[in-house]
Formats: sequence, C-alpha cells, structure tokens
Amino acid sequence: MVIALAFTLSQLVFVPPHMGLGWDETVYISQVSPHIPAAYFSAPRARGTSLLVAPVTAVTSSTTALRVYLAVLSGAGLFTALRVWRRLRPAGVLALAGLLFAGLWVTQLYGSQAMPNLWVALVGLAAVGGFLRAASDPGDRAALIILGAGLAVVALLRPPDAVWLAVPLAAAAVVMRGRVGGRVGGWPGLVLLAVIAAGLAVGGAEWIVESYLHYGGVLGRLHRSGQIEGGIGWHFALGDELRTLNGRRELCRPCHGPWRDRADSLWWFALPVVITAGFVAAARARRLATSLLPALCAIAIAVPYLFLIDYAAPRFLLPAYALLAIPAADCFTHLATGVRPALRPATTALVIALVATQLATQHLVLTRAVHIASAGNSDYERIAADLRDLGIRPPCLITGRLATPVGYHARCASAQPSGHNRNTTLAQILKTAEHEPVAVLVRPGHRPPHYARDWPSYGLPGLRVHTGYHVYVSPR
Repeated sequence: MVIALAFTLSQLVFVPPHMGLGWDETVYISQVSPHIPAAYFSAPRARGTSLLVAPVTAVTSSTTALRVYLAVLSGAGLFTALRVWRRLRPAGVLALAGLLFAGLWVTQLYGSQAMPNLWVALVGLAAVGGFLRAASDPGDRAALIILGAGLAVVALLRPPDAVWLAVPLAAAAVVMRGRVGGRVGGWPGLVLLAVIAAGLAVGGAEWIVESYLHYGGVLGRLHRSGQIEGGIGWHFALGDELRTLNGRRELCRPCHGPWRDRADSLWWFALPVVITAGFVAAARARRLATSLLPALCAIAIAVPYLFLIDYAAPRFLLPAYALLAIPAADCFTHLATGVRPALRPATTALVIALVATQLATQHLVLTRAVHIASAGNSDYERIAADLRDLGIRPPCLITGRLATPVGYHARCASAQPSGHNRNTTLAQILKTAEHEPVAVLVRPGHRPPHYARDWPSYGLPGLRVHTGYHVYVSPR
C-alpha cells in the first residue's frame, strides 16, 4: 500500500497534472469525448484505453482532472496487481518488486497518461499471478477469475500483447497439469487452458468484430497494422530501445543517431544478471516456477517490440518490466537476507545503495523526459489557440501534419487524404471548405498541397519543438 501511494504521489508531484496531452492520447480520448470529433482510429489500436478514460471525459474535458484520475487509478492498479501475488510471495518481496517497477521513469511518466502499455503491464502481472495461484491451489476459484478477467482486459487494451502473454501461460498449463493432479478445484485439468481461451475471446471480441466490419477480417486488420507499423518481420530493435532509455524520445521512428547518456542505460545491462540471480534465489526457496514463469511471459510479450518492428518507444517494454520485477525482487531480497547473519548488514546496505542509486538515476531521467514531453505537447495547444485567433472554430476541419492532436485541442475534425491515417479525399476536403473553415498545417521546408497554395498563409510563432510550421486557411 505504501509503495502504491508513493507511486501516485510521485506522479502528481513530478509529472505535472496540467501537462498537455500527447498525440496518441488525443486519439484515444477523442473516441469518448462528447464535444470533440473522434480522430481516425487506425488498425493497430484497440478500444480499451478509451473505455478506461470514459468516466472522466464524459463529464469534463479537463486535462488536469484526467491526469489526477489516472494517477490515482494506476496507484490502485499497482497495489491490486501485487496483492494478487500475496499468496506467492512475502509482502516485503512484493513491496520491493513494486518499488523497482514504479521507480522506473517510464512507469511514472505513463502512469497518468491515457496510453495502454502501463495498464497491460499491471493487468498482465495480475493475470500471471492468478495463473500461478490457480495452478498451485485447486480450490482457488478467485485466481481463475483473475486469470480470465486479466487476459480479457489485456486483450481489450492490446490484443496482440494478450496473445503473446497467453503463449507461455498456455504452455505452462500443459506442463503443470500433471503437477496439480489433472484437477483444478474439482474441474478437469484443462480448465486453465479453457480460462485462457475464454479471456482472450471475451476481451478480443470487439476488436475481432471491428476487424470484420472495417478490414475484411482479422488477417486483413493484421496486414493493415503491419503496413502502418512499417512491416512486421525480423528487425533487431534492441539497439533502438536502448536509445530511448535516456528519456529524450517518446517515439524513436526512425531510430537513428548516436546512443546518448549511456550511464542512464547501465541498469538494462545489469538486468539479465539480476534476473538470473533471482532464479537461483527462487530455486533455493522452492518457488522457481513462480519466478521463471513471469520472466518467460516478459520475454514473450517483449518479442514483437524487440525483434519484429523497426522502431522503438520506452513504453513498449513496460509489461516486460512489471513481470521481471518479481525475479528482480527475489534477487535483492535473497542478497539482503539469504546470506550468513554476519554478512547481512553489509549485503543489506549494498542492496539499499543499489536501489537508491537506481531510483535517483531514474528520477533524473524522468525530469528530462517530462520537460521534453511537456514542450512538445504544449505546442499542440498553442497552435490550436492560434487557429482560433484566425477564425478556425467548430465546426471546422484540420489536415496536414499534426492535424490529429491540434484538431483535438481546437475541437475540430482532423483528416488526412494520404498516408497511414488516410480517412478522406481531396474532393471531400474541398467540399468541406465550402461551408466550414479548413486549416492545412505544413511542416517547415514543405509546400502546401496544390489546392491550398492560394489560401492565406500564416506563421505559427512561439512553438518550442515544432518550430517553423505554417498554416494555410481556407478563404471565408
């Protein structure tokens, strides 16, 4: 409970609740905001995040209210996820696991953001805990509910992540069937597999139906998702993810350039050693399976982000970090308490020093990441304010680069006649311009589309990140 409260408090203090919304956030929130036109919802996305924020967006458009709501909810989510593991680990080990995960800068940055990755992490951690409880205790019916509901929620948030998470769970269900005597609470031993399948089916049903309505089926949607993501195939993205650990880029696409602030990434190289030591500690405590399975699930859910796409974002690995926090906590707990009594003061001091150093380093990166994110997100609000001064007011349409986040803040519809977010045609844009204002945002060094070249052009001064942009406004 203390770690969860500290997690929420840290978000409210170090990640300002008034920090503007990011690009992806505006897409998810616009789907359930009653006074803002819904932005184009591309094939890779799922509706779970929109449902998560709906209770707030239905009554207010306040970014601060949304951030506070998500900060409190994520703290409660962390507590709940760890509470599921209480029958599998002592409270002290779980508190340390929570501290290690919540202390990461990326966890704190995204705790109050309307993005799916942290919630996949928390719910996935709970689902794995539910699986292990159900496998070891045939009478733990609540664990089956946690497992099924957890996978359903993950599927609602990120269907591909749910499938990757379910693969090692399904494999473990087959292996563990003999270990639990082929029975779970009086039901057939295959009940674990049935619950896994049911969770995926219930949570993924909406996504599947939407796939058939708009993409011709699941395969069609996956194909379109692959196109948007630059092609799904072998891409060794470990180096790309490494470049994002310094907090300077929320999305590394394309991910080129030097690896900066290398000291901020040292913990990544120590992670395999810590996890391996955690396995050894768990084996000595006769609970290796409960340390090994979350690590296998972490590897599985990280596979597409490390090896199948050619770009990176620090948030992609949040589910893996949450699951790896369990064996990491096993390692540090054993180092502090599993040695001879004469050595315990020294080893305990070492653990405290290591964890404190990690937390301090992560806080420095968080400060940098918040500054950069705030600067970029505030530009969207500034552009929207400039457009209002130019007479761009609802009903209105914005197209061009940055149209999605700027359209959200201007309360205008956003549309693109080409690219991955194509949802209109040039003819439709021109027809719209006949009866409502249309604005075309143009990046520096680029020319406006041919239909807008004779429209009045205005500079957009005062931007912190997106400098040099111009807007072309349809004649009244």
